[in-house]
Amino acid sequence: MYETPSETAKGVQEEFGITVTKQQCEAYDPTKKTGQDLSEEFKKEFYRVRKEMNDNLSAIPIANIAYRLKRLQRFIDLEQFKENPVIVPSLMEQAAKEVGGLYTNRKEITGAGGGPLQSENVTQVVATPEQIRQGLDELKGKY
Repeated sequence: MYETPSETAKGVQEEFGITVTKQQCEAYDPTKKTGQDLSEEFKKEFYRVRKEMNDNLSAIPIANIAYRLKRLQRFIDLEQFKENPVIVPSLMEQAAKEVGGLYTNRKEITGAGGGPLQSENVTQVVATPEQIRQGLDELKGKY
C-alpha cells in the first residue's frame, strides 16, 4: 500500500531526475525515527495523504473482488494453462475462496443453531417511591 523509502527514492529519480537517498525520504515520514522532528505542517500533510489513501482503497483495482476474479479468469483462459493439472485447479480454488469471502475479516455472529442472538433475560422490578423508601429504611436498620 505504502511505498518504502527505497521505492520512493527510485520514483523521485524516475519522475523528476533527482537523486535522493532513502534516508532523505524517511525524514518526511513522522512514523520513522528520522521523521520525528518533522514540522507540524508536513506531519499534517503526511497523515492527510495517508488517510486519503486508506479511504480510497476501492480506487486500487486489486482491492476489488471483481477485478481479482477477472484476472484469475484470464489466466485460466490462457492456452498455455488450459490443460495444466496444477495451475487451473489452484486458480479455481483461489476464485472460490474469493467468492466465499475467505480473504475477508468479516465475521457473522449468530445465536444457537444459526438463529438470531437472544438478549439476556432481565427481570424488572416495579416499585413505588414509598416501597423503595421502606426497603432502604429496612436496610439501614440492619446495617
